[in-house]
Amino acid sequence: MNFHDVRFPTDISRGAQGGPERRTDVVVLGSGYEERNSRWADSQRSYNAGYGIKSLDQLYMVLNFFEERRGRLYGFRWRDHADWKSIEPGAIPTSNDQLIGIGDASTTEFQLSKIYGGSFAPWTRIVTKPVDGSVKISVGGVDQTQGSAFAVDSVTGIVTFLPGHIPSIGAQVRAGFEFDVPVRFDTDKLETNLSGFQHGAIPQIPIVEVRL
Repeated sequence: MNFHDVRFPTDISRGAQGGPERRTDVVVLGSGYEERNSRWADSQRSYNAGYGIKSLDQLYMVLNFFEERRGRLYGFRWRDHADWKSIEPGAIPTSNDQLIGIGDASTTEFQLSKIYGGSFAPWTRIVTKPVDGSVKISVGGVDQTQGSAFAVDSVTGIVTFLPGHIPSIGAQVRAGFEFDVPVRFDTDKLETNLSGFQHGAIPQIPIVEVRL
């Protein structure tokens, strides 16, 4: 897989602009009514990292990062500062934040995920890039200990319960965590103008989410 498990500089991504995008076909009928169809089951996030660059040193940092990724060739981690926890950004994740499965006394692996919305049309987002050491797990309301009760794959976001700790039938498996977005550069060319930059020009550095 063409992916480097390294995060884009967070002090730059903090000032970036972007967010989720969906693809919806809208057909307006002769009567004025609409027919709408979602082309994507999941949203895709995109960003412009150029808005986060405030100094020439930061610009050089991005150029260095871009070259090591070979432009669009290798993906990397991205911190979306508006949405990077199993709960709202200002809160501390707990082991009760997100329901990720129900025990059946035999299943050992559970995928980290985050649910958006409520009773109308909640959407479940698969989380594949949790932050190492941030994952908290509870089973049936009881906190579990990483290393002795479960292990977490930070590359896939899969939680594996160890022998003797497999969730029993009907037990809720819940999780709290921090996570990154898997992304890549959406260009093979970066254009910079130092004189323009010193006068406030913003270089275009497009970033797009990748599906793993």
